[in-house]
Amino acid sequence: MQQNLRIPGPTPIPPQVAEALARPMINHRGPEFAAIIERVTSRLKYFFQTEQRILTFPSAGTGGWEATVVNLFSPGDAILSVVMGVFGDRFAKVAQTFGLNVTRYDVPWGQAADPDELIRQLVALPSARAVFLTHNETSTGVMNPLQTLVSAIRKQRPDILIAVDAVSSLSCVDVQMDAWDIDVVLTGSQKGWMVPPGLAMIALSERAWAATETSTLPRYYWDFRSAYKYLVKGQTPYTPPVNIFFGLDVALEMMQAEGREAIFARHQAVADVARARARAIGLELFAAPAVASNTVTAIKVPEGIPAKAITKAMRENEAVVIAGGQEQLEGKIIRIGHLGYVHEQDIQDAMDALNRQLQELGFRAPITIMME
Repeated sequence: MQQNLRIPGPTPIPPQVAEALARPMINHRGPEFAAIIERVTSRLKYFFQTEQRILTFPSAGTGGWEATVVNLFSPGDAILSVVMGVFGDRFAKVAQTFGLNVTRYDVPWGQAADPDELIRQLVALPSARAVFLTHNETSTGVMNPLQTLVSAIRKQRPDILIAVDAVSSLSCVDVQMDAWDIDVVLTGSQKGWMVPPGLAMIALSERAWAATETSTLPRYYWDFRSAYKYLVKGQTPYTPPVNIFFGLDVALEMMQAEGREAIFARHQAVADVARARARAIGLELFAAPAVASNTVTAIKVPEGIPAKAITKAMRENEAVVIAGGQEQLEGKIIRIGHLGYVHEQDIQDAMDALNRQLQELGFRAPITIMME
C-alpha cells in the first residue's frame, strides 16, 4: 500500500522531481550548476513576488531564522516577536540566543495576531528595530493575516524591519514581498516546494540589505554578503546540496507552468475539503475558520480517544501518516498537512481513513452535529 504522507512537512515529491534528484553529480563550480542556480533564483522571484536579492543556504528553515538574526542585528537590539505557536516561539528564542532584546507578543495558541494589539505593543516599544512574524503556524493550523499586519506596522513605523517566516506558506498562498513592503521573507524546501529538506531560501529588501552593513554579530556560514558575492558568479560560498537544486529546478518549472493563482486556488480547495470533511465526521477544528491555514488543518482530539492511538491506527492500518500536537498541544490535536504536491483526492482518501479508524476506536459523532 502506497503511503499517503499528510504531515506539514516534509511533503510528498512528484515523480519528475524524484527522477531529477537521482541525476549524476556535477561540478558545483562549473557552468552547468551556474545555469541551474540562475534559473532557480529567477523562478523563486516569481513566487516570492519580488525583484530583490534571494539567497539560498544548505539548511532547514531554522537556518533562515539564524541567518536573519546574525546578518541584520547586533547584541542588545530590541525586537518585537509575535509568538502564536511552536515556531514563532523558536524564532524568538533564536534571537534571544544571540543576545537580542526580545519582547514577545504572545497570542493564544489557535488564534491569529490582532493588528490593534500588535500596534499597541509596538508603540510601547519605541526602540524596536524589527518585528518578527510567523505567517503560517503549522503547530496550530493558524495563518496570520499577513498583509493586514504588515500594513499596520508600516503605518506606525515606516522604516522598521519586518522579517516573515513563510516556511510553510510561501508558494502555497499569496505572499507579495515587494507590494506589501516586507524586508525579509524566508522559506524551506521541504514544504510547498515539492523537494526534500535541506535548502533555506531567503529574500532581502534594500532596507534589510543595508542592515547587514551595521550588524556586529559574528557570521561565517550564514554570511549574506558572501552568499551574494558568489551568487553573481553562479556559485555558493561552500558546497551546495546539488541534488536538491536538481529537484528544485524541476519543481519550479512545474509550478510556474501551473501558475501562482492556480496553485493558490488548489491549496484553498484542498483545505476546504479537509475542514468540511472533519466537520462532517463530527470533529471540532482547532483554528477559527477566518484564520484557518490553507496548508495544514488542526483538529481537536475527541474526548476519550488518545491522540497517539489515532496516529498509530492511521499509519499502521491505512498507510496514512498524520501529525500530532506539539508542546502544550501534545495529545490535544491532530494535524493534516495539505501543501505542495497535493490534490483533492489525497485529502479525501486521508479523511476517509480518519473516519474509519475513529469508528474503530469507538468515536461516535455528537448527535447535534450529525443532525446538521
